[in-house]
Amino acid sequence: MLDQNSNARPWLLLLPVLLFLAVLAAAALAVIRMSVGSNGDEWHSVSLSSYADLATPYYMKSLWLTLRLAFQSTVLAVLLAIPVAIAMARAKSKLARRLLLTGVLLPLLVNLLLQSYGWLIILGPGGVLNNSLLALGIVQRPVQWLYRENGVLLGLIQTAFPLAALPMASALKAISGSYEEAAATMGASRWQILRHVLLPPAMPGILSGALLVFAYNASAFAVPLLLGGRRVSMLAVLVRDQITPLLNWPAASATSVVLMLATLAVMALSQKLVQRSQRMLGDAQ
Repeated sequence: MLDQNSNARPWLLLLPVLLFLAVLAAAALAVIRMSVGSNGDEWHSVSLSSYADLATPYYMKSLWLTLRLAFQSTVLAVLLAIPVAIAMARAKSKLARRLLLTGVLLPLLVNLLLQSYGWLIILGPGGVLNNSLLALGIVQRPVQWLYRENGVLLGLIQTAFPLAALPMASALKAISGSYEEAAATMGASRWQILRHVLLPPAMPGILSGALLVFAYNASAFAVPLLLGGRRVSMLAVLVRDQITPLLNWPAASATSVVLMLATLAVMALSQKLVQRSQRMLGDAQ
């Protein structure tokens, strides 16, 4: 009896997680089922017309825009996160570490809508950014940031920044500082230490952060809707348009499935390319 209880205990502890995953799987299967149904008869009919309707220049352009903005925001977020992650990993003071961690976590603690409205105030024609540029004489008239790709890109980078910085900081913290001291003693510059000592062993953390940012931004909804409006129509906004005014659930489900498959394909391809480059680098060494 005691042995049976000890064997069942791990499964009982896993039960809440398994139930949560079961609900997510059921929701995903429901979306897939509705995507192959007809509008108004989603659960009983079978039709691929929703997928056929997506093969239009408008949807293809939106898909390309979504993947492009997600990729650009991933690259920029990772580049910006590198110095922040190094500072988090190498900070000696507890207060400095806590302040850095709080600053990085802040976007995750504030509602996305509030952050987006904050960007509306910053990027507006009379906002903080335009007033600063005008005061410095960099521009002669306000720059149009809102309802443009550059404004959406700024919002995507800011909201997903913690997803890039935290895995990178964790990976860098596991690297002993003695390697950097040894490299500096041998005459290596800061750039050489970063390139040859810190980044190679931290690559798994960098890759994890990059994939998280890409997946997060590819399905972003609030930031593109508020900062991009109808001029920057990412796929998540089109899903909302199909549901809210049109109640076309098959079209919205098909768009969601295409977005999910495209995101998974890009993530799998990038992971394969990184693994292949790491193997080639290892063979060369």
